[in-house]
Amino acid sequence: MTKTPTEAEIAGKLQRLSQLRAAIGQAIVGQDEVVEQLLIGLLAGGHCLIEGVPGLGKTLLVRTLGQALSLDFRRVQFTPDLMPSDILGTEVLEEDHGTGHRHFRFQQGPVFTNLFLADELNRTPPKTQAALLEAMQEHQVSYAGVTHALSEPFFVLATQNPLEQAGTYPLPEAQLDRFLLNIRVGYPTAEEERAILALTTGGAIEPPKAVMTGADIVELQKWVRQAHVSDGLLTWITSLIRATRPGPDAPSAIQDYVRWGAGPRAGQALVLAAKARALLHGRLAATREDVTALAAPVLRHRILLSFAAEAERKTTDDVVAALLAALPAPARD
Repeated sequence: MTKTPTEAEIAGKLQRLSQLRAAIGQAIVGQDEVVEQLLIGLLAGGHCLIEGVPGLGKTLLVRTLGQALSLDFRRVQFTPDLMPSDILGTEVLEEDHGTGHRHFRFQQGPVFTNLFLADELNRTPPKTQAALLEAMQEHQVSYAGVTHALSEPFFVLATQNPLEQAGTYPLPEAQLDRFLLNIRVGYPTAEEERAILALTTGGAIEPPKAVMTGADIVELQKWVRQAHVSDGLLTWITSLIRATRPGPDAPSAIQDYVRWGAGPRAGQALVLAAKARALLHGRLAATREDVTALAAPVLRHRILLSFAAEAERKTTDDVVAALLAALPAPARD
């Protein structure tokens, strides 16, 4: 069993995380909440779906993170003609020139890495999207009856364009549920946009130096698992997840606007994300503020809205806000 970290150990790792944020900030202007949620996903050992219109720096953010971490990093541009073998790998026929014997060898695809960037994931058909399911859930790839383990740590960071854009395919519910967080990237403020113009139209930007290793991330993930969640907080999280499912006892916003609610994996994601946020802020116990801050990123891709919600232009974030208002947090954590 992993020993409980001391205050000095936590302070040391928090300093490294601050250096990681600073390294990302060399290339990314603003987007502090987005960067924090991305780090929470890494600390919790989950995958992140980053959504926003083109041109907001989603790919640059993930690439910069890969450079700031001493991890193997691969990027695949998802296109309509991409095949599952382009991601997972394939068997190739090889011949021993000495004996003439032929045999098949599995040639690993780009998913065999630590940090896998699935760029514009929803521009490829569902058949290719589904190729990532086993890798994301089991951290392994099965091909021709043989299971191949992936290196640890393993993260899938996927970018997605809004579904209203041309040439996009909706991600299947099973695929969406594999992502710990759905991170929304919005437009920058006027001041941030001016800083972006100044930063990107001058000389070449130096890539950040690696400030953390895979071993650091694995150790932090173990600490996250050890973080405390009180019984009251666990009960509240359970109530929140169950209340997303339409039924006679559900809040009115759920009954009016939700066709399909979140499953148990959403509760697991919310607990782990709250623990990771607590650790990121120097605590070994999650609080209701951690849960409230991460309810929308955890639930927004796990709730299917009804036609009434679309007609009234209600979003999943609106529903989550109404849910939090209907089920207030416990007085104590």
